Amino acid sequence: MDWRDHGILLTARGHGETAAIIEVFTEGHGRHAGVVRGGTSRKIAPILQSGAQLDVLWRARLEEHLGTFQVEPLRSRAAAAFSGRMALAGLNASVALLSFCLPEREPHPTIYKQTEQLLDLLGQDEIWPLAYLRWELALLEELGFGLDLSACAVTGAADGLVYVSPKTGRAVSADGAGEWADKLLPLPPCLRGEGQAPDAEIAAGFKTTGYFLEHHLAPSLGHNPLPDARARFVDQFTRRL
Repeated sequence: MDWRDHGILLTARGHGETAAIIEVFTEGHGRHAGVVRGGTSRKIAPILQSGAQLDVLWRARLEEHLGTFQVEPLRSRAAAAFSGRMALAGLNASVALLSFCLPEREPHPTIYKQTEQLLDLLGQDEIWPLAYLRWELALLEELGFGLDLSACAVTGAADGLVYVSPKTGRAVSADGAGEWADKLLPLPPCLRGEGQAPDAEIAAGFKTTGYFLEHHLAPSLGHNPLPDARARFVDQFTRRL
């Protein structure tokens, strides 16, 4: 059994004396793990950095086996990732969420392409938070927990939408919210792709996407909490408010 693909390195850990087990998010084969022989060597270890774009060749005797990877670097994102705390925190949040929530060996080409585009913006701190917020929305959509922000769930109106129902993920207008307003999540214009997206709005958007990641997506995967890396990135971002 063998295949070749390109992908984004999510994690790498030592295995035995000289090997490493890596997890790669590939376009055609999804989140896939394998052993890299010599992965801790001076030649290969620098390649195995989270976020790196790799050309990978996977081989195994049987499809269900862990298998081995041969890797070739296509693009390193280390310089961009280490350009500042925001970039590093953003990279860590992205790869941690993918490793946490993507089914193993199941292709998700749409979110793969969006992840590539997101990671290529690393180091551009003025546009990264909004791009990351939109990526979280896309990730929720991809995994079956998308938000419906097109019209009010109560009145059907498409205007004046300022809340999101924490139960249904549907938009709610100020008129439709009534006495339930304090129990709803914020719907800043930037979540609908509108307005200039100031930092305060993006922070409000993170509150909403974070709720659905934590209370809808995570429980569907078992009992493990969201990766701490996501909270660290949001904390790093809110410090600049």
